[in-house]
Amino acid sequence: MFEIFRQKEIILGFAKQINTLISQLPASRLPLSIMEVCGGHTHVLMRYGLLSLLDARLRFVHGPGCPVCVMPKLRIDHALALAGMPDTILLTLADLLRVPGSSGSLQDLRAQGKAVRFVYSPLQALEIAGANPNKQVIYFAIGFETTTPMSASLILKAREKKLNNLFIHVNHVLVPPSVRAVLRDSSIHALIAPAHVSVITGARIYQPLVRDFKIPIVVAGFEPVDMLESILRILQQVYQQEARLEIQYTRAVDMQGNVKAQALVEETMQVRPSFEWRGLGEIAHSGMQVRPQYQDLDAEVVFAKYLPQRAHQDAHACLCGDILRGVAKPLDCALFNKTCTPTHPIGACMVSSEGACAAYYRYCLDIDSRLEYN
Repeated sequence: MFEIFRQKEIILGFAKQINTLISQLPASRLPLSIMEVCGGHTHVLMRYGLLSLLDARLRFVHGPGCPVCVMPKLRIDHALALAGMPDTILLTLADLLRVPGSSGSLQDLRAQGKAVRFVYSPLQALEIAGANPNKQVIYFAIGFETTTPMSASLILKAREKKLNNLFIHVNHVLVPPSVRAVLRDSSIHALIAPAHVSVITGARIYQPLVRDFKIPIVVAGFEPVDMLESILRILQQVYQQEARLEIQYTRAVDMQGNVKAQALVEETMQVRPSFEWRGLGEIAHSGMQVRPQYQDLDAEVVFAKYLPQRAHQDAHACLCGDILRGVAKPLDCALFNKTCTPTHPIGACMVSSEGACAAYYRYCLDIDSRLEYN
């Protein structure tokens, strides 16, 4: 089904059109910086070697679209504190287990015998809580708008089943405020917008960014042909001196999104006044929290006295924060592939499978260079 989106001839054809159009742009418009917001798009660029096909005057900036990478150390410390409580089972997604907090990681606690488990779906928490009535079961929820409806569904089903031992710690964040924060302090000329987020929210959430920053934004799919077609659409807008919102990934995304999923979130959660992002700091109205009528399920409220208020600073040499802001590349970091590797990560950008550092490690280093470094 997806073979047509990976055909060599189509890929090379798009690359040729892109390079031709770049050569026709005035020198004043170059180099052209495009931010691919989602970590999945970064991996597509690297995995299929697309950068090697394109004119070097087309530059890609890796954005803050990795949910594990943007979790600040304080929120990881919250997870550590909750997991350390007696008679508690902490559930979360697998990538988060290895993210270092101020005093280790969830994986470290798990090795020490604490009940830390990873799940593939938030709804698994219902079964685990039902099977362990004498334990406090806490789901540590992370992710962008893509995964928020599943956490909302968990809240509703927990209330419906009257599970008084199931709680949720919400760390869901929003794409538009974070992108806006990056755009205010950068010279990015266009955006490749996340596809999975847009399936839920609809592409309309990016319209204010087009209006305020006068840049092209194209919602792209996750195949190499999707990426190249989206890049070409951006260049066509730049060439025509336009700034519009376009949907390339029309086989899954429309302007309105999944209205039913949006309603689930609206019923159970509300936007926080502010949320801290790793590398970006506090961003107003950029995260979600449980609504007051469901606070008996909110781990931040129920277990507030156990949660730390401060975290230690990240390692000074780690550039994860700069990478998330688009002002550095993984290869700029002195720790990359030396003391920081996927098996021994120091920064969150190396921990997550969607992180930019993980993508560079996996696709940009050949076997000989890895052996030489190691």
